[in-house]
Amino acid sequence: MTDPVLPHLAAWENFYVIVGSSGAALTGLQFVVIALVAEGRSRTTDPETIDAFGTPNVVHFSAVLLVSAILSAPWRSLTSVAAAVGACGLAAVGSAAMVGQRARRQTGYKPVLEDWIWHAALPFVAYGAVGAAAAAIPRRPEAALFAIGAAALLLLFIGIHNAWDTVTYLAIQRTQPREPGESS
Repeated sequence: MTDPVLPHLAAWENFYVIVGSSGAALTGLQFVVIALVAEGRSRTTDPETIDAFGTPNVVHFSAVLLVSAILSAPWRSLTSVAAAVGACGLAAVGSAAMVGQRARRQTGYKPVLEDWIWHAALPFVAYGAVGAAAAAIPRRPEAALFAIGAAALLLLFIGIHNAWDTVTYLAIQRTQPREPGESS
């Protein structure tokens, strides 16, 4: 007798190998970016700003890696898969809410509408979709797995967008003349 879970998850194996590997590689790249920022001692980077705009990218990439690993594991029941993915989604929704608070509190950068969309709203939507889809896995696995796959891709694109946004912002800041009396 064939395990009924296998066909649902097996169909996604290549997808999650690609997406999970991308999440892992981009996490490493984000560490390189932060190291370069620290080395350059930018006047606009303080711990609160990095917590609000840099650290969440690592969380997004790591969440993609974690969900990919969970959905690639040899599960015996869809209920167990749903519980594991659901726990990730719920924890990440809480994390996304904290990011919004951090973005409001930090003083190193004044976020604009695009920042609120990409750093707060879209991650909250993606993580909420993961949580909601996880609840649907036992009843409608095909639709739920498509929703989780879409959310994973959205998180990758959010991380890529936000990392690029950070790098370009810092590059522009470094070309600006320093204020009188400001140290390098």
